[in-house]
Amino acid sequence: MAAYNKKEIIQTLEHIAVYLEIKGENAFRVSAYRKAAQALERDERTIDEIGDPSKLKGIGKGTASIITELREDGRSSFLDELKEEIPSGLITLLSLPGMGGKKIGKLYKELGVEDAAGLRKACEEKKVQNLAGFGAKTEEKILKALDDFGKRPDRLPIAHVMTAVEDITGRLNEFTGINRFELAGSFRRGRETVKDLDFIISTFKPEEVGSQITMMDNIETIVSNGETKISLELAYPEGLIVPVDFRMVEDDAFATTLHHFTGSKDHNVLMRQRAKEKSEKISEYGVESAETGEVITFKDEPAFFAHFNLPYIPPEVREGYDELETKEADLALVETGDIKADLHMHTTWSDGAQSIKEMVEANRERGYTHMAITDHSKFLRVANGLNEERLKRQHEEIRKLNEEYSDFTILTGIEMDILPDGSLDFADDILKETDFVIASIHSAFKQDEETIMKRLETAMHNPYVAMIAHPTGRLIGRRDGYQVDMDRLIQTAAKTDTILELNANPNRLDLASEYVRKAQEQGVKIGINTDAHRFDMLTHMPVGVKAARRGWLKKDTVVNTWDVETLITFLNRNR
Repeated sequence: MAAYNKKEIIQTLEHIAVYLEIKGENAFRVSAYRKAAQALERDERTIDEIGDPSKLKGIGKGTASIITELREDGRSSFLDELKEEIPSGLITLLSLPGMGGKKIGKLYKELGVEDAAGLRKACEEKKVQNLAGFGAKTEEKILKALDDFGKRPDRLPIAHVMTAVEDITGRLNEFTGINRFELAGSFRRGRETVKDLDFIISTFKPEEVGSQITMMDNIETIVSNGETKISLELAYPEGLIVPVDFRMVEDDAFATTLHHFTGSKDHNVLMRQRAKEKSEKISEYGVESAETGEVITFKDEPAFFAHFNLPYIPPEVREGYDELETKEADLALVETGDIKADLHMHTTWSDGAQSIKEMVEANRERGYTHMAITDHSKFLRVANGLNEERLKRQHEEIRKLNEEYSDFTILTGIEMDILPDGSLDFADDILKETDFVIASIHSAFKQDEETIMKRLETAMHNPYVAMIAHPTGRLIGRRDGYQVDMDRLIQTAAKTDTILELNANPNRLDLASEYVRKAQEQGVKIGINTDAHRFDMLTHMPVGVKAARRGWLKKDTVVNTWDVETLITFLNRNR
């Protein structure tokens, strides 16, 4: 197994602490692992730079040996032992609201609860409310949570299915008998959630391809197995079941089948109306003449649209509004290849997994010309936020690193909290020395809309704040975020010339695409950033770009497409 980075080691130590809580181990032993995790979190170095972890305050020989094993082997034999000792069904209960290791341990030890079914039975028999620290209301809440827990959602957030997309794409690339294939449906259009995944496959050997599909090793259910369509439910970690349709067509019909199953339904209605005006009929197999019955096929989608005297319409804007009446120039949307920088990311100085230099090298490898290091500010203690002294030290390290590169620029930065009382985490004399200041809300989500808006507006009116990050705080399918008057936010951003972020993390995609479009219409600049806390999160940039395209974003609107000189001039305009 691959060696663990510092972030992964911290998470594993916290997992061990939870397992020990469930086992009912004494509080001092549990605390030892949490203290070790905190000690690593506070240290600004990578795990390799730390060297011997036992030299850090808060880490004893026992926890140090586990850290070393994780660093060298990418596993913990002690955690493996704990997993063997504790019923796996208990771990799934951690996803229930308000259920931590201590409570689950009490249910396990005192009531013999080992899984969700056992917990439901104990609640229904009124046994849970009699335990110390629970009560009747808690029991009622647990039952409601279990009801929600057991439901399979109608639509899955794209963050949940991205592993499946990567997995299936990799397999199809290895199959024999496939000419070409593409993922259609809501995923291709950049929707935030999907009902299922639709793969369109060009093949002259559907039986051969179909046999390979039905032999995949993570099939939960074969829903249907026809000659040209196979529907499966595929199983992935943490109980995730992903419905997938595979449609097999001859290559001549590939373009029209791809268009048909990309959708949306409303877009397809518009296209059928356009065809009717030409005395033609669109099907998934081609375009048929109503007069002669001749079926025309196309090598690709651009040729299909050209047949109707239309420019190529990107999948992301096929929603049945005005895309057929839009000028070709307005369909020239931002592309991943336009991105020159990622301007929101974290390092080991706060709660990231990699050092500054490691993140710099990773960004250079992606072909970027510049970037910003934006660790958390001091208010966010849980993320080891930087105080004024540490921020100054970090900026000095960044300046030294800049001297090493002639072809790359690292901007100093900070993701600064907007505090619950509306004030900012740093004073202006600190902010004016920072190249790229991000302001964001991480606390007091339940405040009323007016209070939230005043917090955001305080930041936007500050001359040193460049951007508002993930402006609504939402997590798709998990959290709605705080109350924001979106029109007022966009108007203020336009007035103050403040960048609004489209956070590319697939769990966020915040701003949502419809507000991104409104912002562009009012002249607001948008930043598409990954908010990366480790290397693999840098790969989320195309997800953010797809969401931006869904909001009709042009290249020039997106500050990440600018060269570094243009960006710096913009950042310094009010200083």
